[in-house]
This record gives sequence, C-alpha cells and structure tokens, in this order.
Amino acid sequence: MNNMRNWSVTVALSGFLFGFDTVVISGANLPIRELWDTSAWFHGMFIMSMALWGTVVGALCGGIPCNRFGRKKTLFWIGVLYLISALGSGLAPDPYSFSFFRFIGGLGVGASSVAAPTYISEISSAKNRGKLVALYQFNLVFGILLAYISNYLLQGVGGVNDWRFMLGVEAIPAVIYSIMVLGVPNSPRWLLLHKQDEAGAREVLHKMYDGETAEKALEQIRLDNSPEKGGHVFSRKFGLPLLLAFLIAFFNQLSGINFILYYAPEILEMAGLASKDSLMNAISIGVINLIFTLLGLRLIDNLGRKQLMLIGSAGYIISLAMVAWSFYASANPVILLIFILLFIASHAIGQGAVIWVFISEIFPNRVRAYGQAFGSGVHWVFAALITLLAPVFIDMFRDNPWPIFAFFAFMMVLQLLFTLFLMPETKGVSLEELEKRMVKDK
Repeated sequence: MNNMRNWSVTVALSGFLFGFDTVVISGANLPIRELWDTSAWFHGMFIMSMALWGTVVGALCGGIPCNRFGRKKTLFWIGVLYLISALGSGLAPDPYSFSFFRFIGGLGVGASSVAAPTYISEISSAKNRGKLVALYQFNLVFGILLAYISNYLLQGVGGVNDWRFMLGVEAIPAVIYSIMVLGVPNSPRWLLLHKQDEAGAREVLHKMYDGETAEKALEQIRLDNSPEKGGHVFSRKFGLPLLLAFLIAFFNQLSGINFILYYAPEILEMAGLASKDSLMNAISIGVINLIFTLLGLRLIDNLGRKQLMLIGSAGYIISLAMVAWSFYASANPVILLIFILLFIASHAIGQGAVIWVFISEIFPNRVRAYGQAFGSGVHWVFAALITLLAPVFIDMFRDNPWPIFAFFAFMMVLQLLFTLFLMPETKGVSLEELEKRMVKDK
C-alpha cells in the first residue's frame, strides 16, 4: 500500500507542472500584450491559447506513446517538455518563438492529462483509486496556487522583463520531477496487456499487495487479455464510456473555469480592483482551490464521484449567477470576489476532483490510454477555444461582462441534468468489473 501511495504521489507531481504551466501565463498576460502590442485576436490565438493547442495535440496523441513505450517513459519525457518550454518561453525574443515554446509546454500538459491518471488508476486498488488519482488534481491546483504566488513575488523583480522570470522558474520543478519519475515501475496492466510480460507484471503486483491478493489481481488482468476484449476505442461497444467522457470534459470547460483562472487578474481589475490587488486576490483563488480540492480528495471514495458532481453543480449555478448579477448591478468588488471564490470551491470539490478519476475508470484496460486521450482531448479542445475567444469577448463586454457569466451558469444547469440522469457511480468497483458494466460486447 505504501508503494502504491509513493508511486502515485511521484507521478501526480506531473499535475503540479500541469497547473503551474497553464496558469503562470496569467501574470505575463498584460505585460506581454503591452510589450509586443498585439491585437486581441493575435494575443488570444498565439500568446494565450497556443499552449492549449499544444495541449490538444498532446492529449489526442498521448495514448500512442502510453501504449507503445509505456506510461513511465511517457511521463519522463513529459518532464523534459516542461523544461524546454520553461527555458524557451522565458528567453523568447519575439511573440512567434514565445508561442512555439508555449506550444511545447502544452504538449507536456496534454500528454500528462493522459499518462498520469491512466498510470495511477492502474496501480491503485478499487478502495483507494479515487483518492490516489485525485492526487493528480491536488498537485494541479497546488501548482496553480504556487504559480499565482510566484507571479506575485516576481512582479517587478526584472522590471519590464519580470514575466520572463515568472515563466522560466518552472524549469526547477521540471528537473526535479523528471529525476523522481525514473524511480517508479511500469504499470502491471501495461506490462501484461501490451508487452505480454507476465513476470514483470507479477513482480510489480507483489510490491503492491500481499502474495495471495497479487496473484488474484494478476488473474483478473490475465482474463482481460482475451482477443474478444480488444477492439478500437471508437468501436460501437465503447459508445457509453465515450459519451460519458465527452460530456464530463465538455461541461468542465463550459463552466468557465479556465476563463477565470487564466484571466483572473484582468477580471478582478474589471470589477474595480487595482492591478497589484488583482494579482494578490488571484492568490486567494489558488488558496480556495487547494483547500476544497483537499476536501474533494477526502470525500471522493466515501461520497462517490456522482455526489461530488451534484454538490459542485449546485455551487456552480449559484456562484456563476451571482457573479453575473454582481457585474450587472455594479456591486461592490468584494462581493464579486466572494462569489468567484465560491465558484472555485464548487469546481474544486466537484468537477476538479472528479474528471480525471472518472475518465480513467470508465474505459477498459486495453483501450484506457486511448479513452483517456479522447476525454482529455475534448477537454482541451474546448479549453483552447474558450481561451482563444476570451480576449475578444472581454473586449466586447469590457464595460460589463455579465452575459459571459450568465452563459456559463446556464451550461451548469445542463451539467446538473447530465449528472442526475446519465452519470453512473464508479466508487469502490474494480476496473475489470467497471468494464463489464460499461461495455456491451454485442
């Protein structure tokens, strides 16, 4: 059990880099736009969303190296991509090279959202799988918090070039993570199902469980190795998990979470907070995110995935509707900040805690990496589209952006209906048993 936890913690550190990399751009957003005097469209497409387009590619293609070379090797090279991106972005002389290196970092983020949850779900037991996979989300929000704090502390350090330090500092955790991940073993399910290495799979399983339990787990995986269990991930029999993965990823981004995380300082400035205060208040967003992610981490294997989604959906609807009202009525900026923090708490305990766990559970062993790639790809396509269009809509509704938040609130009503009537509960069920429930062989 200790081995499972230690390996999960190490792999989940890729989530820290994920969170840090995606949000650190918020501190560089306005300085870069002023430095290179870019248009709203150029800024949205190349500066802010280029990393997300890299993430789309990394997510959609991440299943290929995961299956061919293994989850472990893929996770190592993800760390290398983060390192290259951090150094390249910090030293970039123009917006085009900057966009290229942000794209490289995006590849790492996208592949990470495939490889890490897949690996952790495959070395976890049914009893603790939710908690261990959710460690990835915890590290993600911890990375977001430290990115906000780092941006705040580095503001003014390099004068007009302080944004270079904000982006370049990510190289340090990238090196540490890449070294640490070399110490984890390969996934036993990957070893047996993709490499036909039963001895290797048995060795890893015996490090995870006592002898009898390890042999039972090996037998379960071996039974999943029959030819009829195969098929392409887009086969008709996988229709239900594909639909569930699409919808949970779609609603995740149509909540507006990346819109708020990426543009938090600018949104808070629009509400009437000073520039320095907006960066400081962005830290409060990271703190609330972390606290409620910890709560979700504790509850996900007790209350279950569906209950957390119901709680989060209700919180989304209330908070987003009140943010829209606060802008519409020109309410006190502190009131608006309170409802934004409620929104962040709702996300952290609901979608944030559930999405990567849920997608990693609902696909069968043989196509899990590709299924995870599909769900992650959907997530990042919509994240990229929203980030691309955000500067345009911010400019369009600069006087009063309440319609943006009203739209997000409406989408969360639809998410609540999805959760109530379509989403199954997956807590406490083995991956092999979930496959029997989710997949129709005929």
